[in-house]
Amino acid sequence: MAEAHQAVAFQFTITREGIDLQLSHEALRQVYLSGLRSWKKRVVRLKNNVITGVYPASPSSWLFVVIAILATMYTRSDPSMGLIAKIQEHLPASDSLSVQCQTVVSAVLFSTLLWLSLIFTMKLCLKQLLSYHHWMFEQHGNLSNTTKVWVMLVRIFSGRQPQLYSYQGSLPNLPVPTIKDTIKRYLESVRPLMSDSEFKRMTTLAKEFEDSLGSRLQWYLKLKALWASNYVSDWWEEYIYLRGRGPIMVNSNYYGMDFLYVTPTPIQAARAGNTLHAILMYRRKLNKEEIKPVSELGPGWGKHAQCERIFNTTRIPGDETDSVVHWQDSEYVAVYHRGRYFRLWLYQAGRMLSPREIEHQIQRILDDPSPPAPGEEKLAALTAGDRIPWAQARKEFFSSGVNKRSLDCIEKAAFFVSLDEEEQGMMGDDPEASLDRYAKSLLHGKCYDRWFDKSFSVVLYKNGKTGLNAEHSWADAPIVSHMWEYVLATDSFRLGYNEEGHCKGDVNPSLPCPQRLTWDISVEVCVSATWRVHKLACALADDIDFHVFPFRDFGKGNIKKIRMSPDAFIQAALQLAYYRERGIFCLTYEASMTRLFREGRTETVRSCTKFNFVSCCNPADVCRRLFRTASEKHQLLYRLAMTGAGIDRHLFCLYVVSQYLGVESPFLKKVLSEPWRLSTSQTPFQQAELFDFVNHPDFIICGGGFGPVADDGYGVSYAIVGEKLMCFHISSKHSCPQTDSHRFGTQLRKALLDLLQLMSGDQPEESRSEQNHGPKPQSKKEL
Repeated sequence: MAEAHQAVAFQFTITREGIDLQLSHEALRQVYLSGLRSWKKRVVRLKNNVITGVYPASPSSWLFVVIAILATMYTRSDPSMGLIAKIQEHLPASDSLSVQCQTVVSAVLFSTLLWLSLIFTMKLCLKQLLSYHHWMFEQHGNLSNTTKVWVMLVRIFSGRQPQLYSYQGSLPNLPVPTIKDTIKRYLESVRPLMSDSEFKRMTTLAKEFEDSLGSRLQWYLKLKALWASNYVSDWWEEYIYLRGRGPIMVNSNYYGMDFLYVTPTPIQAARAGNTLHAILMYRRKLNKEEIKPVSELGPGWGKHAQCERIFNTTRIPGDETDSVVHWQDSEYVAVYHRGRYFRLWLYQAGRMLSPREIEHQIQRILDDPSPPAPGEEKLAALTAGDRIPWAQARKEFFSSGVNKRSLDCIEKAAFFVSLDEEEQGMMGDDPEASLDRYAKSLLHGKCYDRWFDKSFSVVLYKNGKTGLNAEHSWADAPIVSHMWEYVLATDSFRLGYNEEGHCKGDVNPSLPCPQRLTWDISVEVCVSATWRVHKLACALADDIDFHVFPFRDFGKGNIKKIRMSPDAFIQAALQLAYYRERGIFCLTYEASMTRLFREGRTETVRSCTKFNFVSCCNPADVCRRLFRTASEKHQLLYRLAMTGAGIDRHLFCLYVVSQYLGVESPFLKKVLSEPWRLSTSQTPFQQAELFDFVNHPDFIICGGGFGPVADDGYGVSYAIVGEKLMCFHISSKHSCPQTDSHRFGTQLRKALLDLLQLMSGDQPEESRSEQNHGPKPQSKKEL
């Protein structure tokens, strides 16, 4: 408890002469500086709220309007057409104000009302402009005149320097598709997966739903769309994520990896120092809204609304449903090492600790020889298991006393840090096997060394490798990916290390030691509950089969030369690989983003279409034509999903309404029970400008992955890195005899090569020589 005493600003003793008050000036100074930083953040937040609130105008434009109105009045004109005089009549009578002063006050009030009206009008205009999505369906580089005019108008109304959240109030609401269109697209998507009799039965169910219950459910959904900013997002978060009672480890959480080939320093504490400091730098940019909103020909990124919950956020378990709790600010992180928990302050005297100072503090934790308290080592296993036992244990053992204080410290931390004793990454004689172990470690670890409820946990390994594990309910992967790209680039290219591998800078020896959290969980019932949950979590983790591999034979550049979408090409390869392995097609899930809409999250692209080039036995030119048609269909489906005309979110919300009304729909029940045996997602590479693949070709990010959605299916995540590399993360379950991640990886490699060879025959001779992959890279430098 020495650290607690150091934080006391004053002490007093009662003597015969009275109270002897002893002030600690240094402690008071720390309190003052900390409070000053807090007030600065409030001022910045208020300023940003004002700027965002009046966007696309600026606060300074108010002064311009006032001066313009007063100047016009000075020329004895009345731009208000009598409104200023009306306002003046209703001003309270005052002998201290002359008639001229009252006129000026009335003019200022009128100018303010006019300014607010102009802002409202501009917001409506920008909202209408951002509702235009036809540009999504136009050929790249061949925009129509309408789209060109639209781009110009968007740039005019967007202003010069929009902030992170500037577009949020102007983004359109997600539209509700018609029942007829959704059912038509649904039936088209399942036709390749059903026999004639099954499809006839499903068509009958769909027709009955459309003619009877569908219109009633649609009415309620349209009513919600008028009232809510997004008719999907709140139900999606609650029913898909928070109401799930199974483990979120493996089933919901996902991971992100470090650089593929490079470890900037082998010193664990040093890597932690730079990584944690870079995360704080990102948070500072986030708080100041200095991160530029991502745009697509102009529109802002609706997903930025999720950025607000990156830090100081935790998922809290409940008996029926969990909740996501976000705190305004936190100046420390919770650190786990060798079964012990620590609180590490990242600010002192109102300033952010330097990377070298954080390294020093982390090294103190690594050198701490104290053993874990009874029951402390595997405490986090409670967050890895079923939600109901964790909710009950939280209420029974962590609702008061020292346990509540320590649990609050973890849950209110900015994020969670795990100092791992293992070495991970691409290494050794079998680099692919080491990548598989690395992926499993990030996804579940030992099932008790990650706090799976935190918004994200940073994992730092003994050999300097790093990575993260993220909880899924509060935001989608691109949000965490955007932060992680910034952190890795800042760590290596901006902060750097000295010749010994330590962080740059000096150490402040007066820094207080990290605070060890204390627990009282010696109760046998609590220890037994933790042991049972850990045993079940280990069984789930051991069942996961992972295969991660970088594909170096060709990349995005070669695919573009055959005039195809890289994403559509990869999705086609996945279909071909699955068909070759299983001999059938399956319902395929690809995540797309609805970031063009307010509070947009994701929509499903059903990648398996009726254009069957996979089992085509016709000549090569016929297969090529079918492949290109399938690719174009996939791009159309992706664009429809992004513009609010998807299938699955609409049907999901109709099902939720039916449950609220207490009515059953055989059609909806059948649709939502269909398993996604191939669940896929692309990890977007959003900040290529932060990396230099020409001068630093080894600094390659390989994305991240997730667990399989179906027990007898695959989870596939892929990242397209630069022009010459693609990374794949494949997961499945050992308990299913039909699946094998390594076998599927082999089929996927072969499918990628076969498809490129197929399409290369459709190119001119001079282009075809460039498509023959060239010699396989002999070293990482050649990438």
